[in-house]
Amino acid sequence: MEAKGKKKNINFILIIVFSIVSVVFLRLYVFSNYEVEGESMMPTLQDGNLLIVDKLDARFGKIERFDIIVFQGRHDDYVKRVIGLPGDKLEYRDDSLYINDKKIEEPFLYSYKQRLIGGNLTGDFTLDEITGEDFIPEGYYFVIGDNRLGSWDSRHFGLVSHDKIVGKVFVRYWPREEWEMNF
Repeated sequence: MEAKGKKKNINFILIIVFSIVSVVFLRLYVFSNYEVEGESMMPTLQDGNLLIVDKLDARFGKIERFDIIVFQGRHDDYVKRVIGLPGDKLEYRDDSLYINDKKIEEPFLYSYKQRLIGGNLTGDFTLDEITGEDFIPEGYYFVIGDNRLGSWDSRHFGLVSHDKIVGKVFVRYWPREEWEMNF
């Protein structure tokens, strides 16, 4: 009878240890949570939104245009939208995005542009003017916040290296009424 009790205790302890190791592994290598600070991603994300970030997609290079990513800056982590990919020639002209001389729609900005009173949401520039590069080099990305008038992004600090990307935003889980997956 006593041996059975010890075996149950050992099994219980093993389950607890396995659970803790699994959570630590998932947190370090698969998912992480972040809180949005500031208004640079409005109207898509607001200050105080809580996010789950998928680290695996970033680690294995599955970053696509318009993904929302978290990356390491000089002093803090930032949340921005990927606009330019490696190999892209990028330009904004008359409030429109051009990639490799082809106009690309940004549907996530429609509601913001409708509320804009006069002027452009995104000022004119070329990749060369910002970075000195004609094309985005391999292993780098051009990122901009959706709040184009109030975002500190690649227009100011240049390209983001792939090794600085923490992950892609996978879920906004707070506030509950704005719960959304796969931005």
